[in-house]
Amino acid sequence: MDALDKKLVSVFAGKVVRKDLLHRIKKGTNVPTFVLEFLLARYCASDDPAEIQAGMEAVLATLHDNYVRPDEANAAQSKVATKGRHRFIDKVHVRYVEKEKKHWAALENFNSQRIAIGEKFYRDNDRLLEGGIWAEVTLAYNDMEQENYAFYVEDLRPVQLSRFNFEQYGEGRLEFGRDEWLDAVLRSVGLEPSKLSHRVKLHYIARLAPLVEANYNFIELGPRGTGKSYFFSEFSPYATLISGGQATKATLFYNTARKKVGLVGFWDTVAFDEVGGITIKDPDTMQIMKDFMANGRFSRGVEVIADASLAFVGNIDQSIEQIVHSPNFDLFQPLPKEFDLAIMDRFAAYVPGWEFPKNSSEFLTSNYGFITDFLAEAYHYQLKHSNRYEEVNSRIRLGKSVEGRDEKAIKKTVAAFLKILHPGGKPSDAEFEEYVAYAVEARRRVKEQMNKRKPDEEFANINLSYRNIAGEEVVVYCPESKNAEATQRPLRRELGGTAAGKTVPTAAQTETDTSFFRPPVSPVPLPVTEAPVSPIPAAEPAELPERHFTIFYNDTGHSYESILLPYAKNVKEVIIDEPYLRLTHQQQNFVRFCEALVQVSAVRKIVLTTSFDETTNLQELEERLGELKQSLLEMDVDLQMTINPNLHDREIRLDNGWVIKIGRGLHFHQKPESWFEIGVSDLGLRKCLETKVDVFRGGRIQ
Repeated sequence: MDALDKKLVSVFAGKVVRKDLLHRIKKGTNVPTFVLEFLLARYCASDDPAEIQAGMEAVLATLHDNYVRPDEANAAQSKVATKGRHRFIDKVHVRYVEKEKKHWAALENFNSQRIAIGEKFYRDNDRLLEGGIWAEVTLAYNDMEQENYAFYVEDLRPVQLSRFNFEQYGEGRLEFGRDEWLDAVLRSVGLEPSKLSHRVKLHYIARLAPLVEANYNFIELGPRGTGKSYFFSEFSPYATLISGGQATKATLFYNTARKKVGLVGFWDTVAFDEVGGITIKDPDTMQIMKDFMANGRFSRGVEVIADASLAFVGNIDQSIEQIVHSPNFDLFQPLPKEFDLAIMDRFAAYVPGWEFPKNSSEFLTSNYGFITDFLAEAYHYQLKHSNRYEEVNSRIRLGKSVEGRDEKAIKKTVAAFLKILHPGGKPSDAEFEEYVAYAVEARRRVKEQMNKRKPDEEFANINLSYRNIAGEEVVVYCPESKNAEATQRPLRRELGGTAAGKTVPTAAQTETDTSFFRPPVSPVPLPVTEAPVSPIPAAEPAELPERHFTIFYNDTGHSYESILLPYAKNVKEVIIDEPYLRLTHQQQNFVRFCEALVQVSAVRKIVLTTSFDETTNLQELEERLGELKQSLLEMDVDLQMTINPNLHDREIRLDNGWVIKIGRGLHFHQKPESWFEIGVSDLGLRKCLETKVDVFRGGRIQ
C-alpha cells in the first residue's frame, strides 16, 4: 500500500477495494465490473492477505453457484424446480404483455420469458421496465398446475448501494489534494495514474462528464481498443449502451402506442457505441433528438423533461494528421449522414480519442480504488441534486468569439469537472483555469469541424478564448489542428462551385487520394459527369414502372427487401393477406417480412389477415403474433391482426396505391438442406421456388 492507498482505506473504510482482485476475476467472466466489486466489497473488505484469499474464494463460489452462463439455462431451471427456490445474480428485465394485461420478468441467462413478478418490484425499480438491471434475484418454483407459469420472483435486490451519504463523500474529499483525488478516481476505473500524462488523465475525467452532468452531450471518436465504451457499459448501473443498430424515437424518447417514456427517462446516460453504424430512418427521431440535446425536453403529444446525457463514441480509421490537413475531410467523418450541423452544434465537447493509450495490462492498477458502485452513486446523486453551473458562471470569463452555444457547452464541461474533482469544495484559481482551458479546447474541436463543413461564415468564430487570472485573453487551440491551414482557414466555396478562383474537385478527382477510404463530404453539390445507372428509376411511386416477372426454381437474389424497396420507401401503412401462417417456418417468414418493411420504409401500421385449418395451433399462433406485435410497438409500429378462415388469395397492398402479388405469398424460398449453409440468414442468397410476381397500381388504401 502506498500513501494514497492508506489514505483511501482510512478515510473511506469499506468503500474501497483492491483493483488487482477485480482484474483477476474479470478475466474469467463477463459479469459487469460493478457486480464483481459488489461481491468483492462484501467478501474482501480487508487488507489482511489471509482474509483476502478467503474472500476471493467466497466470491468465486458465489459466482459459481449464483451466476448462470447462457449455456447453463436448462440446468438452472432444473435447480429451481428441484430445490423449490434458488438465488441468482443476473440481469432482470420486465415487460408488459398488453394482450394478457400482465407483467412478466425474464432473466438474461435463465431462458424463460414468463417469470411472474410482483408489482412492488417493478414499481420500486423503474429501470426493470427499460433495459433491465443487474440484481440478486431469488426465483421460486410454482407447482400449481392451473397457473400458466413455472417460476416467480420471490425476492429481488438491485446490485447497488442501498444508501449513499453525499455529505460524508464531500467531507472525505477534503482530506485529499486535487492531484491525489484525480489519481484516486483513475484508480477507481482500474487505471494506474503514474503511467499517464496529466493531459491524458484529464481526458479520462472528461469521459466521466456525461455520468455526472445532466443533459450533457459528449462525443469521442478515435481508434479501436481504447476503452471508449467501458465507462457506459460497465462502470455505472445508471448508464446504458446502445450498440449500433436502429435508433427509434419510441425506444429513445417516447412510445406513443404504449404512452411510455423511452430510455432518456430511465437512465442518467444513454451512450451510442459504434455511432457510425447507427441507422435512423425516421426524420422525427432526429428532430426530437435535436430538441432534447438543446434543452433536455421534447414534445410528442405530451411534454417530456428528462436529465439524461447523450454520449456518442465511435472509431476513426483514417490518419488524424491527414484529416486535419485535408480540405475535403473532417473529424466528424464517421458520423451517420443524418447527423447534420444542428446535431453537431449541440455537442458540448469532442474528446480526442486518438490521444488515449491502447488497452493494455501495463496501464492497469494493482492499488486501491473506490468501489465502482460507490463512485457511480456519487455521480448519480450529483447529476440529480447538484448544480455547479452558477458557480462556474460567477467565476468564468470568456472571450468575444464565444457564442451562445459555445458558452453553454464550455460552462457545462467545467461544471462536470468540478463535480468529479471537487465534490466537497472549490478549486483554486489555477485549477479552475485549467478546467476552463480544457473545456474551451473540447468545444473548439466541435466548432472547427462544423466550420470546415459549412461553406459560409456561420461557424467562422473558431478562435475561442478565455481570460486568465491576470486578465489576459488566452486563445485555445486544438493540438492536432493548430498548424493545419485546411482546418484553420478552410476553403470558402461559392454557390457556383468555385473556391478562391479554383474549381472544386470532383468526386472522380478525389478518388485518387488513397489516404482515405470514403468519398469526401462536401457542403455544396459537386459537378455530376454521368447519371447513375439504376435498373429501376428512383422516382416517386406514380412514376415507377409496373413489374411482372417470374422467379425460377433455384434462382437466388430475391428477397422481401429487393421486391419492396423501390415501392415502399415512404409507405406508412401496409395491408397483407397471407393465409398460410400455420407452421413455425411460415410464421418466421412473416417476422422477416416485417423486418424488411421496417428496414426499407417508414411504416407505422401493418394490418394482417390470415387463416387457419384443423392442423393450426391457434393458441400458439396468437401467442407468437402477440410477441411480434409487442416487439413492433417498441419500434413505433402498430400490428393489427384478424383471422379469416375463408381467406385464400395472397396480396400486399401499400398505402401509396401499389399492390404486390406473389404466387406463393411470403413462402417462395426453399427450405435449406442444412442450417449451416449460405442463405440460411440472408434470404437474398437462398435458392427460390418458382413463382410469379406482379407489382401494379391498384388504388390507395382508404
